Amino acid sequence: MAAGRTASAPTPLTRTGGAPRGVVGESAPRPDGTLKVTGEFAYSSDLWHEDMLWGVTLRSPYAHAAIRSIDTAPALALPGVYAVMTHADLPAETHYGLEIRDQPVLAKDRVRYHGEPVAIVAADHPETARRAAALIAVEYEELPLVVDEATATAPDAPLLHPGRRDRHAAHVPHPNIVHRQPVRRGDVAAARARADVVVRRTYEVGMQDQAFLGPESGLAVPAEDGGVDLYIATQWLHVDRDQLAPVLGLPADKVRLTLSGVGGAFGAREDLSMQAHACLLALRTGKPVKIVYNRYESFFGHVHRHPAKLSYEHGATRDGTLLYVQCRIVLDGGAYASSSPAVVGNAASLSIGPYVVENVDAEAIALYSNNPPCGAMRGFGAVQACFAYEAQMDAVAAELGLDPVEFRQRNAMSQGATMPTGQLVDSPAPVAELLRRVKALPMPPERAWGTAGGAVDVRALPGGLSNTTHGEAVVRGVGYAVGIKNVGFSEGFDDYSTARIRLEVIGGEPVALVHTAMAEVGQGGVTVHTQIARTELGVGRVTLHPADTRVGSAGSTSASRQTYMTGGAVKHTCEAVREEVLRRGRARHGTGHPAWAAPDRLRLADGKVVTDGGEVIGDLAEILGDEPIDLEREFRHRPTEPFDLRTGQGSGHVQYSFCAHRAVVEVDTELGLVKVVELAAAQDVGKAINPLSVVGQIQGGSAQGLGLAVMEEIVVSADGAKVRNPSFTDYLIPTVLDTPTMPVEVLELADDHAPYGLRGVGEAPTLSSTPAVVAAIRAATGRPLKRVPVRPEHLTDT
Repeated sequence: MAAGRTASAPTPLTRTGGAPRGVVGESAPRPDGTLKVTGEFAYSSDLWHEDMLWGVTLRSPYAHAAIRSIDTAPALALPGVYAVMTHADLPAETHYGLEIRDQPVLAKDRVRYHGEPVAIVAADHPETARRAAALIAVEYEELPLVVDEATATAPDAPLLHPGRRDRHAAHVPHPNIVHRQPVRRGDVAAARARADVVVRRTYEVGMQDQAFLGPESGLAVPAEDGGVDLYIATQWLHVDRDQLAPVLGLPADKVRLTLSGVGGAFGAREDLSMQAHACLLALRTGKPVKIVYNRYESFFGHVHRHPAKLSYEHGATRDGTLLYVQCRIVLDGGAYASSSPAVVGNAASLSIGPYVVENVDAEAIALYSNNPPCGAMRGFGAVQACFAYEAQMDAVAAELGLDPVEFRQRNAMSQGATMPTGQLVDSPAPVAELLRRVKALPMPPERAWGTAGGAVDVRALPGGLSNTTHGEAVVRGVGYAVGIKNVGFSEGFDDYSTARIRLEVIGGEPVALVHTAMAEVGQGGVTVHTQIARTELGVGRVTLHPADTRVGSAGSTSASRQTYMTGGAVKHTCEAVREEVLRRGRARHGTGHPAWAAPDRLRLADGKVVTDGGEVIGDLAEILGDEPIDLEREFRHRPTEPFDLRTGQGSGHVQYSFCAHRAVVEVDTELGLVKVVELAAAQDVGKAINPLSVVGQIQGGSAQGLGLAVMEEIVVSADGAKVRNPSFTDYLIPTVLDTPTMPVEVLELADDHAPYGLRGVGEAPTLSSTPAVVAAIRAATGRPLKRVPVRPEHLTDT
């Protein structure tokens, strides 16, 4: 097995002598890194145009209401206002959506969630636009609320989307269910009869926000050809364009998108937010229009993680063999579908975790409701399931009197295992080894809180700088968890990515230009793509073209897919460029050296054509001359297939990734305060293209999972389905004072089906970090803790 890398000993950033690194497997620095840490990086909210207008959105104060009338005259009469638009002013298609076109650009006859857009305004100053929006008079009539499964599926439930005609409608038992996916394998009833231990519990996961720091923003500029140029922070330029063009009534080639600086995403920028509104106002006024949400509006302007209710039953034999799992997962999708169907597919197919279980009866559904719309967030359905199945593994182990890590290892899948969907796991699945590694890491030293003598650093105590305790009732706990996440788009989706590579001579030196539509949202693709180009083309100078829709789609920056897919596209296109270089070299030097007759034994290195033995037989700059090579190619992973809608069987995923965590916490059991002391991780990444970036991804995902475990939740009022905490004052995310030491073990066990053998990295650590932290809190307190985030009142008797 490959040796692991650790966060404490990253690969150096320079070679001996100071020459910059920059090929695959080395920790090349980010080209945007210095600009970001010095505050000089230009984000989409920094966009500016000389004669631009400002756009503002009027949003509904109700979660479910009929719109009886809208009077825009007072707003239009305000000096400085150029346009006010409602649903009646839309020029073409009125709805959009990622998978189901069910979301109105502007609400027409009713609103379905608190904060839904009703009207938009363009004015010459942002304050004027806000004042104008406040002058729009809307008459509402409140309607009954749908807030959970009971109200959604009741016989008299209001139908939120009557007359549905999407591809899922025929396969759900009620129109207010977005999608349903069962997974059935084996005979659960017979297995239950043989079980020595049965554990049944129900779990809940709260609604988490992606909490990116850069709010939704963009600039739409009308063009002379009647089209529009949109500069936008997004995760998928081409799917934005494909939703926008019908709404604007324009052909796709007249809707041009260019990526602007993205201040984080984590799934929330997959859906449209202000894109259509900015473009509509720009085309209506003939002027550039900029829209920037403030933090309050951002909480209403994007989807969130699905809150979930998960009912699980596990059965096992006395020797610790899992016999069966039965579960039902209910995800609240909110007012519109977004990516809920795909989230359901993930939750159902990954519902039992990385374990071998012969008998499975699982079901996942997503509801339409009047709660805030939910969709993609890092982990995408697998996070909710992982919290439940890992809590179950601890509970079953306790019933059997087994060590929780040993119990997991006894049932851990490995290469050659079969998923409950019937899919063969045909690449390394080192689940037991990952658990062994995190358990073997040195424990953080014990701290003698509350004893006489010595100063106490309150920053290290539960409660931190609030200075609420000096450690009198602090107890330590340790917990473990492991998760499984799919990589890439699944269920038969035509998942591809495109890259264009131009190789030419500039100033006597070969230079490569890499052009993709990949959205750089912080994941590090801007580094990875240059590393791949340097590796494959043997050139030192590599430039990145700005991401836009003038090149073919790169797909979404989500599903841990960009290094695999767009990195794969860059590699594939570079290989085509290299073939053309060698073809030209043979035409020029073919009789000069016998090695030209064996192109598979030639490579490009340091601007030269060299043999396997390192002999130089050609100069790249000389071969290219004045004729650049400019090629565009698509890359696809091996095909997947949809899950059967009755049994859930099918090879629905292209790749799986695995991560394990060990959490060490200290809990003040009198006050209910938690301090996460350490959160160690071990993850198989197949191949670390950029080791330092890989460690950063694992630590970042771990921090988001920690947030879900102990603090992050959008609170929605039960009586009005209204968001109660839309601010970073009331919606809490981990800060540097909450983030613990994070040792990381990185395994590199190649997946032979992937470029360089790599695996997607970014999502897997978000799964297992949450249940590991909660398991540690359970160990410290003895409380069952079946809901996240864990709050102080869950840990005390008050």
